[in-house]
Amino acid sequence: MKRDILGMIRRGLRKPPHVIAARLAAELSAESERLVAPRLARSFGTRALLRTLGGSSIDQVWHDLAGRPFPLPQKVSWPEVVPEDERREILDRAEKALVRRVALLGSGEVELGRPIDWHADFKTGHRWPPAFHRSIDYNNPERPSDVKVPWELSRLQWLMPAGQAYLLTGEERYAEAVRSVLEEWIEANPYATSVNWACTMEAALRILVWTWFFHVFKGSRAWGDEEFRSRFLASLYLHGRFTERHLEKSDVNGNHYTADAAGLVFAGLFFGQGQDPHRWLDLGWRILCDELPKQVTADGVDYEASVPYHRLVAELFLLPAHYRMLAGHDVTPAYRERVVAMGRFTAAYTREAGTVPLLGDADDARALPLGTQPINDHRYLVGLIGEIFADDSLRARTGGPMGEVRWLLGPQAAERLEAYPTVTRSSEAFPEGGIYLMANPRDHVFVDCGPIGLAGRGGHGHNDCLSFEAVLDGVHLVSDAGAYLYTASYEERNRFRATASHNTPQIDAEEINRFIRPDYLWNLHYDAVPEVRLWQPGDASDKLVASHSGYQRLTHPVRPVRNYTLDHAAHSLTIEDSFEGEAAADHLVEIPLLLAPGVAVEIIGAGDVLLHAAGHDFRLTWQDPQQWTLSLGEGRVSPSYGLAVPAVRLLWRRQGPLCPLSMTLAPVG
Repeated sequence: MKRDILGMIRRGLRKPPHVIAARLAAELSAESERLVAPRLARSFGTRALLRTLGGSSIDQVWHDLAGRPFPLPQKVSWPEVVPEDERREILDRAEKALVRRVALLGSGEVELGRPIDWHADFKTGHRWPPAFHRSIDYNNPERPSDVKVPWELSRLQWLMPAGQAYLLTGEERYAEAVRSVLEEWIEANPYATSVNWACTMEAALRILVWTWFFHVFKGSRAWGDEEFRSRFLASLYLHGRFTERHLEKSDVNGNHYTADAAGLVFAGLFFGQGQDPHRWLDLGWRILCDELPKQVTADGVDYEASVPYHRLVAELFLLPAHYRMLAGHDVTPAYRERVVAMGRFTAAYTREAGTVPLLGDADDARALPLGTQPINDHRYLVGLIGEIFADDSLRARTGGPMGEVRWLLGPQAAERLEAYPTVTRSSEAFPEGGIYLMANPRDHVFVDCGPIGLAGRGGHGHNDCLSFEAVLDGVHLVSDAGAYLYTASYEERNRFRATASHNTPQIDAEEINRFIRPDYLWNLHYDAVPEVRLWQPGDASDKLVASHSGYQRLTHPVRPVRNYTLDHAAHSLTIEDSFEGEAAADHLVEIPLLLAPGVAVEIIGAGDVLLHAAGHDFRLTWQDPQQWTLSLGEGRVSPSYGLAVPAVRLLWRRQGPLCPLSMTLAPVG
């Protein structure tokens, strides 16, 4: 793999000695696999598997594993409990999976063919060689490619509807199709030897999906012969071994390390017997218990500063806990409460229509997707957490489709949640996470006053301090830009996480948190330390006043101060921007406002704009229009990975001494 060796050394020397020692040990262990991996890929067959698991035959091992608990409800007549519209959608997705037609990461529908090329980015045609995973350079700025395509393809989550269709119909063709795909994958991806082993998180997430496939198809005819059973279990076992030996651990960890731990818990509980599974379970659970209070604030916000990753991380902490409980293991009250807090935050940021703010990065990642709802509908997560941990406050805040709950917890859980009396939406603050929600049943204003992600490293956070999204009188008007792409385009990656792509003031065309280098796609300098000066929710209105230090580094320092006021009765939002600094100093101040896709703009006069959206009109007015120049431009919003849609971007601009700007957005009539 091509690496910035000097950069790695410099960064490494800044870390504590114990971290350096642990990293060196991990590197040596990982490199030793160059010799071990080819032998394991060839030799870990039936005899080795039986010796490791202590079984007398593959069929006996299969039978024993089939009797172990798993997060798939048993003795359920699925055709009777799945609503007809959900059934139709599942069967449609299953038919596409059977003919190997997928739509992944903004690709549109693509025919994969037979056999599938597991090593290629089918969006660009770039292909990675079948080699030892640490020798593969998957980060190619000079050659357009996106390694997430083969990774997402190899997660096999797109194949899960075939499993659901099998449970709905009992038709063996679904079992045969899934077996065929798995056999192809195993053949094309020997242990530790392909791009699909280059990231441990990918192997860990496959453990979740493969164990689910096992419990779906364990009694099918297509999965009945000993040779396939042996190859499947051997490969799955090696996934556990690989995950343990290649943990993505650092001094500050994120969702990759959490996914690794979740995979170990699933592998340990699935296999159950033997030294390795016991160690996997203990290690994975110990990591999750240690990382949960580090990665999630006490008020329930994932510290990677991304709403989509908050959902993924919540699933990664929740599902292993649920699996442990099914297997008779304990989960501490502290662990339960922190995950419940994640559910409260999810309930707060999720809007009535089942959409979410596009704060931070997004790659459409899920742990074990079972529902048919749109990718940005997180409402099911609130219900899952509420049911698993018997929290009535979350049960009362659940809404939307119940497919995820039904397939994971059973039809009775879904029925309970559907019948549960719901609570009225209101304003909430998550001060440790830095998120403030000004809300009522018709309005939802999401404000980011938090630090950049990953404990000040950057991570999946953007330059969005003081930015906001707004729904007023039930209409989505103001949006974040989202994330769009990662390594597929450095330029687009940096554009979408830049200050100018967010609804926050920009001074002198500088970033609020400086970029380190164009190729440091997940790192930023931590310049913009937030300060919340006032949070005053009320029956008539909510007020929030916040600032940050991002421009204190300028020759003539400036501190932006933003005052947000939501009038509940009028459904109006007022944003007042002022700037603390030398009043006479000359600065370029730009204040962008990215409108949600579909919102049209009509200029009425100086300081007066009309917005048309969803059959409603809203008036946007601002004070001292002669002091500011307004321009209408083309913006883009990325609702999911690899997809960007056009949107109107308003920009107020002023060069000269510091001057405040106050704007109000309100329904007409």
